[in-house]
Amino acid sequence: MKKIIIFLGTLVFILSSNSFSNEKFTIEFEWGNIPSCTTGNPNIVSNPIFKLKNVPEGTNTIYFQMRDLNRPAIYHGGGTVTYSKQTKIEPGAFQYKSPCPPDGPHTYEWTAIARNDQNKKIAETEAIRKYPE
Repeated sequence: MKKIIIFLGTLVFILSSNSFSNEKFTIEFEWGNIPSCTTGNPNIVSNPIFKLKNVPEGTNTIYFQMRDLNRPAIYHGGGTVTYSKQTKIEPGAFQYKSPCPPDGPHTYEWTAIARNDQNKKIAETEAIRKYPE
């Protein structure tokens, strides 16, 4: 009986630890104060504001990349940010080509890839918004 209680106590501890968390790595973003653009000729702008949730333990950097889901062949770029337990990435961490759809609103997707100190991908997530909103 004592062994069963010890086993169950250990199991509860392991399942409640962060390494077995059911919380998924997520991002949210706001376009911020980028110049309005609907000409098809994007501006070079600072990154949007990113809110980070449940960044995996061991994350050293996060790589952000944006793509236009209506025109995936257009490269908008992105950048890598050093991660130090922050929950928000402010504008100015990197630059990219702004959204600039010439034919009405497009849907844009930011992908965030968390990497460890060996540059190995440990998690990936996406967030989607229209521009202009």
